[in-house]
Amino acid sequence: MSDLEGFGFVMPHWMYWGWLAVMPLIMMGWHKWACARGGEPAEPGMTPGELQAMEDDPLVYLKFEGNWFTRIIDWISEKSGEFVAFWTVNAVVFYFFEVVMRYMFNQPTVWVHEASFLLLGMQYLLAGAFAMLHGAHVRVDVVYNLLPVRGRIGMDIFTSMFFFVFALVLMVTSWTFFENSYSMNETTVETWGIQYWPVKGMMMLGSTLLLLAGISKLIKDIVLFVRLGQERVA
Repeated sequence: MSDLEGFGFVMPHWMYWGWLAVMPLIMMGWHKWACARGGEPAEPGMTPGELQAMEDDPLVYLKFEGNWFTRIIDWISEKSGEFVAFWTVNAVVFYFFEVVMRYMFNQPTVWVHEASFLLLGMQYLLAGAFAMLHGAHVRVDVVYNLLPVRGRIGMDIFTSMFFFVFALVLMVTSWTFFENSYSMNETTVETWGIQYWPVKGMMMLGSTLLLLAGISKLIKDIVLFVRLGQERVA
């Protein structure tokens, strides 16, 4: 007799992973189609933080948009963030299902909580590159805000060495976690027993995307630092 018998509907593992892979693509396609049909631009505008940054220092955003390499990385970072953002909808639906089953039918699930915290954990890991692209990571700016524009960019370039150490260690460690988990077909210890190696694979993917986003930012910072210096001399 299966441990899952008597618990009502239990989402199969293949359905969970398959839905997470397909659902955001469907939503992204629908959003693009809806915007095109309504005559609205499919690409999002600037975030409030980016608009404020432009007001504070227009040169930073208007002088250099990147080369072909940074544009590819920025596109990947943007789309990866948009992709995982739609996963949040699943968490809402899952918990709504749990509440209905628990309080209306007295049949609490054995998979919703685990499915949701794994979902949000992967979302957190994969959203790092998107946050880097839009300048959403936390920064201690007590001294940073006192610097001139070129000084801020120089500070970003200098402190990037610490970022790259962190990103590289995270990527290497994530690969070790993923390799070990996959080799033993690791599963969670809960009754649902879903595979754990895809989660650790997302950790490795997220750290790789974060590293690429950092490289893109460093390239743009260096070009801006040089150009602002040339403008100052001229």
